[in-house]
Amino acid sequence: MNRALSTGTTYEHVLIDHREGGVAIVQLNRPKALNALCKDLMDELVDALKHLDQNKEVGAIVMTGSEKAFAAGADIKEMKDREYPDTFITEMLTKWDEVPKTKKPIVGAVNGYALGGGCELAMMCDILLAGDSAKFG
Repeated sequence: MNRALSTGTTYEHVLIDHREGGVAIVQLNRPKALNALCKDLMDELVDALKHLDQNKEVGAIVMTGSEKAFAAGADIKEMKDREYPDTFITEMLTKWDEVPKTKKPIVGAVNGYALGGGCELAMMCDILLAGDSAKFG
């Protein structure tokens, strides 16, 4: 896995891997935070999905996390000092609306925790595969 798309775009919180047969793997990569969904991760995820959606060599996208957590939900540390008007004005939550707009099929591969916003993100996938350790809530 690497942090870059073929366009040269690099990411801090998302890893991209291109596999044979036109499959791109997008891995959420904030292991210390159990892939908590911070603004930067969501910005990177949406950007990567848009690029992969436009890439003619990609036919399907697999979205995954780690064995311990697909995504443990919204990043509470990032949100704790904000009130709803702050999230609205800064459009903190608008990136969520972009994920289901991806035209290519997204397969969610879930292991470990998919909680709160992480569960919502998993449910935005077109197909969802749950490993034996997957826990939704």
